[in-house]
Amino acid sequence: MHLLLIGVSHRTAPIELRERFDFQTRGVEGALRALAARDAAREAVVLSTCNRAELYAACDERDAGRQDLVRFLAEYHGVGVDLVAPHLYELADLDAARHLFRVAAGLDSLVVGEPQILGQVKAAHSAAAAAETSGPLLNRLFHASFGAGKRVRSETGLGSGAVSISFAAVSLARKIFGDLTDRSVVVVGAGEMGKLTARHMKAQGAHHVTIVSRSMAHAARTAEAIGGASAAPWDDLDAALGGGDIVITATGAAAPILTKARIEATMRSRRNRPLFIIDIAVPRDVEAAAGEIEQVFLYNIDDLQATVRENLARRAGEVAHAESIVGEEVEKFALWVRSRGAVPTIVALRQHFESVRHAELERLLKLSSLPAEARERVDDITRLIVEKLLLTPTEQLKSVGDQEIVGAYHEALTHLFGLGAHPRPAGPADVEPERPKVVDGSFNRTTRR
Repeated sequence: MHLLLIGVSHRTAPIELRERFDFQTRGVEGALRALAARDAAREAVVLSTCNRAELYAACDERDAGRQDLVRFLAEYHGVGVDLVAPHLYELADLDAARHLFRVAAGLDSLVVGEPQILGQVKAAHSAAAAAETSGPLLNRLFHASFGAGKRVRSETGLGSGAVSISFAAVSLARKIFGDLTDRSVVVVGAGEMGKLTARHMKAQGAHHVTIVSRSMAHAARTAEAIGGASAAPWDDLDAALGGGDIVITATGAAAPILTKARIEATMRSRRNRPLFIIDIAVPRDVEAAAGEIEQVFLYNIDDLQATVRENLARRAGEVAHAESIVGEEVEKFALWVRSRGAVPTIVALRQHFESVRHAELERLLKLSSLPAEARERVDDITRLIVEKLLLTPTEQLKSVGDQEIVGAYHEALTHLFGLGAHPRPAGPADVEPERPKVVDGSFNRTTRR
């Protein structure tokens, strides 16, 4: 069984292409159902954020699975394979695991260390679990990524301070205006991103912050939560734009809400007073052509790359520490994967010991007239003896990280105990959850959805 990752992100594709791969627009659940129906992936998780669209899958055949995932990504969004192929990254097995751990830790984010991505990774796994497309391999993988993300946040200063896309937008506004104390800010969108941006603006001393949302009640709640901000109904958006110095757009709209024509009308009412617009939504909230209007200064999420580079420079030491933590967590995951290679040997050994115990117990009971309670007690005691005898060998086998050594142990134990020589119907003592194993550096397991 192979772990595969196919994706596009801010590192490989421009915003014009990324916004076409937004799974949130049509619903992640539908995408998971469509992916599961293709049968190429035994397990699947879709991670879709404003900066990435990634498919994680457990596949029997690496090449066939990769090709099918690429086709699915293109076909589901109505984009030609030839168009998307140059922007894709493809990773397998432990390389894919390392990538996910880095994503969960905030190391692969547009703004390194931003705190929202870990919650988004958790949400992606929860959606797959609800859709029943995530199985043993991806469940273990994603839970391990949660641990990696938590360790990086608690053991390093990578996430210290307000480091997020919204804060990068505020940093850009400060570069433009310097002091924000005399500036009016309009935040279009009352979701989490809009709320974070508005809070950062207030913290940086913005004179007045107005929250505009399609839901007035939502806008009012957001303004109240921020403190010192005001709310405006959607119908007053044009008036708010006319009075603002800085406009931050962060809605979940599928199409631009601020067209070039609408902003041209706004600029006439402002008498060409400069208007700075920072569009941090994906898909974009503002038509790109609006940036051609005189005295309109439009920035989108890709324009925040300079801020990202500055953050990287300041956090170089923390990044190195975070990368070492990720490396440790990848090794733990790899050890778990490799330990699954010992499962068949462990199960066979348990079957053999249980077969001997069962046969001897039956012989004893035939020769004695023990009451039912005593028979149950003898059964419990002999089962406990077997468990204790097998405890150390089981733990030792699971801890072996070298597949050649696992193979040698298997041959030795099979020869010494004649494993498989006394077959019998499987019973409760034989149950060992089906897990992935590594053969020649790859995952190898047959599963059922």
